[in-house]
Amino acid sequence: MTIEQLIWLVPLLPFLGFVINGLGRKSLSKGLVGIIGSGVILASFIISVVIFFSLQGDTQKAHEVFLFDWISAGALHIPLSFLVDPLSSIMLLIITGIGFLIHLYSTSYMHDDEGFGKFFSYLNLFVFFMLLLVLGSNYIVMFIGWEGVGLCSYLLIGFWYTNSAYASAAKKAFVMNRIGDLGFLLGVFLIFNFFGSLEFSKIFPQAANMLPGNNTLVLITILLFIGACGKSAQLPLFTWLPDAMAGPTPVSALIHAATMVTAGIYMIARSSVLFDLAPLTQHIIAIVGAATALVAAIIALTQTDIKKVLAYSTVSQLGYMFLGLGVGAYTGSFFHVLTHAFFKALLFLGAGSVIHAMHHEQDMRHMGGLRSKLKTTFATMMIGTIAIAGLPPFSGFFSKDEILAHAFQASPVLWGIGVLTAFLTAFYMFRMMFLTFSGKYRGTHHAESHIHESPAAMTLPLVILAVLAAIGGAINFPHIFGGNEWLAHWLTGAGVAQHELDLSHSTELALMGTSVAAAVIALLYAYTKYVKGAHVPVADEAPRSALAKLSYNKFYLDEIYDFIITRPLDILSKFFYRIIDNKFIDGIVNGLGWGTNEASKGLRLLQSGNVGFYLFMMVFGIIALLIYTFSYIL
Repeated sequence: MTIEQLIWLVPLLPFLGFVINGLGRKSLSKGLVGIIGSGVILASFIISVVIFFSLQGDTQKAHEVFLFDWISAGALHIPLSFLVDPLSSIMLLIITGIGFLIHLYSTSYMHDDEGFGKFFSYLNLFVFFMLLLVLGSNYIVMFIGWEGVGLCSYLLIGFWYTNSAYASAAKKAFVMNRIGDLGFLLGVFLIFNFFGSLEFSKIFPQAANMLPGNNTLVLITILLFIGACGKSAQLPLFTWLPDAMAGPTPVSALIHAATMVTAGIYMIARSSVLFDLAPLTQHIIAIVGAATALVAAIIALTQTDIKKVLAYSTVSQLGYMFLGLGVGAYTGSFFHVLTHAFFKALLFLGAGSVIHAMHHEQDMRHMGGLRSKLKTTFATMMIGTIAIAGLPPFSGFFSKDEILAHAFQASPVLWGIGVLTAFLTAFYMFRMMFLTFSGKYRGTHHAESHIHESPAAMTLPLVILAVLAAIGGAINFPHIFGGNEWLAHWLTGAGVAQHELDLSHSTELALMGTSVAAAVIALLYAYTKYVKGAHVPVADEAPRSALAKLSYNKFYLDEIYDFIITRPLDILSKFFYRIIDNKFIDGIVNGLGWGTNEASKGLRLLQSGNVGFYLFMMVFGIIALLIYTFSYIL
C-alpha cells in the first residue's frame, strides 16, 4: 500500500479507540479497554514505521495527501489534508511509539482506578489530536490539533476532579494555554492576510524569495512564538506545567515527554523558513529560552516532590530547545526533542514506579534506600539521569552539546548560561536519584515491608526507554566523532533550515569537555552532599540563603501573577458585577419594567366600562383627527 493509502489510518485508529472506550467505559472489562486503548496506538505505530521506511526509499520526500475540501469562503480555501515528510514522519514515530509505551504502562498503573475506561478514552483522544497537529498540511489543521491537545490536557490533568486542587490545576493549564493560543491564532490571520494562503506548500516558497527583516514577518513570527510559549511552557507562561503534576503519572509522561509540550518546537521547526527571515524574533526566542532554562533549573534545585523536580526539569529542557531554535540550531533542537522524549518519558514512568511502590508517596524526604528493592526502576532511571545530565555516550550528551555549540557561535553569553544550566541539571537530577534510592529508608517499617518492584507491564516500557535513552544519540552522531549526522540530512528533505557550525574541531572538543566537566562536578557535589553527607531536606525548614528562598518559592511567580493579574481582574469583575451589571444594566431593564407597570396603572383607569365615556372619547378622537387634517392642508 502507498503512503497516501496508509496515512489516514494513523490518526483514525486512536480516534476509534476513543469512541469505543468512551462509549463502552462502563460495560467493557478493564482488560478489553486496555487491549483496545493500547492496541490502536500500537497499530498506528506499526503503520508509522512502514511510512517512515517508505519515505527513505522515496525520491519524493514530501507527500501532500488530500482528504476533502473543508472550508471554502471567498479567497479562503482550507482542505483537510496531511503532509507526510521527514519531519512529520519522525514525529509520528515519537507520538505513537512513546504513546504506546505509556498506554501499556497505564494498563497496570491505573488498573485499580474506577475511571479506567474514561482514562484510556482520553489518552486515545489526546494522541489523535497530537497526530492531527503534526500531520496538518496547513496552519488551520495544525491549529485544530493544537487546540485539541489543550482540551485533552485539561481533561487528563483534572482527571481526579473531585480534588479541588487538581481541578484548579487543570483550569490553570487551560487558561494559560488559551493566552498563548490567541497569539498563535492572530499569527495565522496575519499569515493569510500577507500570503493569501494558509497552506505550507504555498507560504514557504513565497517566503523563501523575501529579504530578512520584513516587519510583517517579524510580527507574524512573534505571534507564533507567543503561541509556542504557551504550549511549550516558556517564560512567562510556564507556571501551568509544574501544576500539571496533578494528573496521573502516565499523563505527566505523555504531556511532558514527547507530545504536547514539544508542539511549539515542532511548529517553529516546521516554519523555520519564516523564522530565519526574522532575526529579531530569533534573538527574542534565544533570550527567552536561555532565561527559562536557567530559572526552571534553579527552581528544581530545592523541590522535594519527585514529580515536581521532573516537571521543572522539563521546563528547563524546553528552554534549551528554544535556545537552539533562537540561534538557528533547528536540527539540534529537534534532535533534543527526540532524546528528551526517550529520557524524560523514562524518568516520569520511573517516578511513577517509585510512587506506585511507595503507595502514592511523592515526597523524596520520605523515601531513601529504595535501590535494593526497586532494582529495575533504579537502573533504568539512572540511565535516564545520566542522559539528561549530558554525560557521554548517552543520548542527551550529543543533542545538548549540538545546541551549546551553536549557542557559542552565536553568543558566548548564551553559551555560558547553557553550561551553567547543564551544571544545575546534573546536580538536581542526581540529587533526586540519591534522595530517592540511596541511604536508609525514611518511612515507617510497615510501609517498607510492602515496597516491591512494579509489575512487568510497568517495567518493560522502562527498559525499552532506557535502551533508547542510551543509544539515541546515534540518530545524529556528529562529524567530529566520525558520524554522518543522519538527522540533519533527513530533515533537509522537509525544508528545515540548516546552519553549519563554523567552529574548529579543537573548539568543539573544548566546548564538549567544558559541559561534561560541569556535569561531572555537579555529580560529585551531589554525591558528597546527599550520599556521603547523608543530607536530607527537613520538612518545614526555612531555606537559609536568598537564592534558596527564591528557588524553594519558585521565584514567587505565582504570587506575582496573582498580585498583578488575578487580583486586579477580580476587583474589576466585582466592579462590573456590582456597578455596571447590577445597578446600570439591571437598572435600565428593571426601570423599563417599572415604567411600563406604572404607566399601565394610569391607563387602565380609562377602561371604565361606561359606554357614554367611550362615545365621548370617540367623538373627541374624530375632532382631533379633523383638526390635524385641516391644519396639515392649510
